[in-house]
Amino acid sequence: MQPVLPDALAPTVQAFLELLERWNRTHALTALPLEVRFEELILDACALLPHLPQGPGRVVDFGTGMGIPAVVLAAARTDLEVVALDKARKKVAFVRQAALELGLSNLRPLHGRAELLTPLEADVGTAKAVGDLDLLLGWWQRHGRPGAPFLALKGSPESQAPEGWRLSRHPYSLPTRGERSVLRLVKVD
Repeated sequence: MQPVLPDALAPTVQAFLELLERWNRTHALTALPLEVRFEELILDACALLPHLPQGPGRVVDFGTGMGIPAVVLAAARTDLEVVALDKARKKVAFVRQAALELGLSNLRPLHGRAELLTPLEADVGTAKAVGDLDLLLGWWQRHGRPGAPFLALKGSPESQAPEGWRLSRHPYSLPTRGERSVLRLVKVD
């Protein structure tokens, strides 16, 4: 499978990438070269779209950085509240500005450390390039509703699910960046 950007999101994504480039010149938000940002940030985030639940709910994106995948999820699914959580103030400030400029009223930037925040009671958790699964799932146990899935974007396959978790792997590929997987993890009772 190869992720696809829904046509309706193209203007929002273009505006986001332009804003990212403007901020990046001053605040060094990403080291990714311009030519790979669409594929590495936007298309990669689109791989999560088929795995989101139907209907309203709350998504927490741990270690959102410059808002990926949170911005894409919020733009694609306006029925979801998307919490973009990061411990870096400048990155949360950028996501706040992106939400404002892109008109994403369902995107909620949140500064803090996942292990210290009041539980967020989320319906889905996401993360891209943030820590190992044990760390992420520890955060998820604090912030996810019972039985809610956690979705991790991973470039290399994990060998097995951590103890107490059920894992399903959903492979996809990016045009020039290679094979990836959405790992869907659910706590086993």
